[in-house]
Amino acid sequence: MTKKADYIWFNGEMVPWAEAKVHVMSHALHYGTSVFEGVRCYNSHKGPVVFRHREHMQRLRDSAKIYRMPVAQSVDELMEACRETLRKNNLTSAYIRPLVFIGDVGMGVNPPDGYQTDVIIAAFPWGAYLGEEALEAGIDAMVSSWNRVAANTIPTAAKAGGNYLSSLLVGSEARRHGYQEGIALDVHGYVSEGAGENLFEVKDGIIFTPPFTSSALPGITRDAIIKLAKDAGYEVREQVLSRESLYLADEVFMSGTAAEITPVRSVDGIQVGIGKRGPVTKALQDAFFGLFTGETEDKWGWLDPINH
Repeated sequence: MTKKADYIWFNGEMVPWAEAKVHVMSHALHYGTSVFEGVRCYNSHKGPVVFRHREHMQRLRDSAKIYRMPVAQSVDELMEACRETLRKNNLTSAYIRPLVFIGDVGMGVNPPDGYQTDVIIAAFPWGAYLGEEALEAGIDAMVSSWNRVAANTIPTAAKAGGNYLSSLLVGSEARRHGYQEGIALDVHGYVSEGAGENLFEVKDGIIFTPPFTSSALPGITRDAIIKLAKDAGYEVREQVLSRESLYLADEVFMSGTAAEITPVRSVDGIQVGIGKRGPVTKALQDAFFGLFTGETEDKWGWLDPINH
């Protein structure tokens, strides 16, 4: 076991990292019954802040609601638990992983009436998901042979553990073929998202991103980018995108809590634009990271200080 921090918040208690364990008969291990979030704390000009904290905790509860999983904690209680976890571990810059899962409630797909979920919150240092150098140089991606599932098969609006088996297939296939990330199409053959990121493309100064009907997760970072882009005067269109539009785009980039804003320099071995980070991607990166330096005004109240 690799220790990443000292403590994990586990059902309301601070538990030493090595002691935060679950039983091998936990329902979530057998049936994928968990929902989770990825959240970042940045060491900003205002001190340590959690980015879009409330939205992430609300989505966690929404994901649980979709799967009929009870969560004892309110959004405010979950937010305070995240702050407490950061403070207990003396972290000022960290990745935060809240997880709601069904524990050892008995065998069988359907949990018993009146069961309770377990909730953990871990926080630990973690840099750029696809590499620090990728934020400027960009990554090479491939379109996967694995499609995203239809929305009436598995609810794609929920950030559920079981859903990420699809991401595993998409991402691992890309890496086996020498690419850094995979891109999934939807069941109709149109662009959905990256293995674990939302996707954008830029053409003639206009920013495009697939709609949620393409089985893409309603990304919180995606939403922030759309708002930042519109605030900067860019036109943003949510519309169906073909695979070949990725080849012909001036710029392509991925977004997410872990990936932040990562340019894509090639798709399926075809160079995108100038083959590295383009000017629109850079402008959006500057606006995004500027939130934490004070260079971008936080008009939306996205920064939640951990030291309340």
